Amino acid sequence: MDRRSFLAAVPATFLASPSRTLKADPFTLGVASGDPGADGFVLWTRLALDPLGGAGLGGMPARDVDVDWQVATDERFTRIVRSGTATARRSAAHSVHVELTGLEPGREYFYRFRSEGRLSPEGRTRTTPAEGAETPLAFAVAACAHYEHGYYTAYRRLAEQEPDLVLFLGDYLYEYGPSGYTAPAGRVRSHTPGKCATLADYRLRHAQYKSDRDLQAAHAAAPWLVAFDDHEVENNWAGPVSSTGAPAFARRRADAFRAYYENMPLRRASLDGARLRVNRRVSWGRLARFHLLDTRQFRDDQACQDGVRAGCDERLSPERTLLGDGQWRWLEEGLRGSPARWNLLGQQILMTHRDYRTGPGREVNLDSWDGYAPERTRLLTSLARTSNPVVLTGDAHMHHLADLKTDFDDPDSPVVARELVTTSIASDGDGYRDSAWIAESLAENPHIAYIDQRRGYIMARLTRDGLDADFRTLDRVSRRGARARTSHQVTIPADPGA
Repeated sequence: MDRRSFLAAVPATFLASPSRTLKADPFTLGVASGDPGADGFVLWTRLALDPLGGAGLGGMPARDVDVDWQVATDERFTRIVRSGTATARRSAAHSVHVELTGLEPGREYFYRFRSEGRLSPEGRTRTTPAEGAETPLAFAVAACAHYEHGYYTAYRRLAEQEPDLVLFLGDYLYEYGPSGYTAPAGRVRSHTPGKCATLADYRLRHAQYKSDRDLQAAHAAAPWLVAFDDHEVENNWAGPVSSTGAPAFARRRADAFRAYYENMPLRRASLDGARLRVNRRVSWGRLARFHLLDTRQFRDDQACQDGVRAGCDERLSPERTLLGDGQWRWLEEGLRGSPARWNLLGQQILMTHRDYRTGPGREVNLDSWDGYAPERTRLLTSLARTSNPVVLTGDAHMHHLADLKTDFDDPDSPVVARELVTTSIASDGDGYRDSAWIAESLAENPHIAYIDQRRGYIMARLTRDGLDADFRTLDRVSRRGARARTSHQVTIPADPGA
């Protein structure tokens, strides 16, 4: 439907302009939905007349603004089932979070906003199936979208596949100043000035990323489940520790969390003072339960000064934690009590062991689960007792398909789960497919079946009987318009005894 036809179908009461009108379109950052349940979801927008203006406040007037919203069962909004008015508060950067309940389970909905005579784009979302249903699920997995390193064509291709759900696993934005982290082929476009350090900085950076039309399309296509990694705050931060020794890091982290909440379709309860809770469970009927983890906020500092290193005995200490005691108990209880046929762990960092050194000796990434090996063994032991576990991961900027074992040094150690690692949306630029390097990496790590360093995402289809995953890649992100292709496929059959 073209916009003229669409507007002709819009009820006059929703388009009517009040006495005060904004001087330009306030919906420049798009719309989004997230955290679906069987009876509702979160609707999000943030008003910004000038996304890069006003010290992170989007050029909005210094007052609160009313925002009307509608939810319908059809794209023409002829069958409106819920509507209301929310307040976009200046103190929250004019963001809006509407938490809907009372809707029907397992169905598609459409939504939109209006403010002072201006109409937003429309979004598509859905509720999760009823508690006992085993309704099939099509979902996408994405991560790592450095704005300077490439265009967001992968988001556009993801949106075109119309998933039921998008799982985003961290590094939604990057905190560096212009050229603070360069891709091999250089910079495609530029960050806002300066490295993010204040609430205004993070708000401005979110607005820059949200201004991208391809990202907006991906948000409008489906509800998202989001979790942060490190770059939403600072590279490789760990709990209360800044990786760079940044002053007043607790305040900086709290500001980053606040800006993240303001710009994501998260529930109000997720923001608790200076903390932001992203570890949570979302069920898709009885078919699947997503267990989203936080692998940053509760971890011990990285061992041996961080990085990819050899000979770090500290990483093998059983006292070291990545998840923290509270999150560990929460996860154990959720896995043990899960009624779902499939249990999907959404988390940020490579869980499989990976040796980065070719030949004798071993080098591992201490920022990943290899830096917390005993706790990983405990987790994998728990997954061995869980119905059809699959681990979904971001961060690595490369597709991986790996077998997870309690003992990676023992070829006969049983496989307790599979790990699907998505490459990045844009981070590290166009990427490459070096056959010799890949062959060496796979030979060094026989439990890893597939690696691809090009950009893209994962598209998965889940049924009672199995999970089919397509590793999607693009030839380039340095220019717009690349097609997405399936470079590898995997089918994970369900355990018939589960």
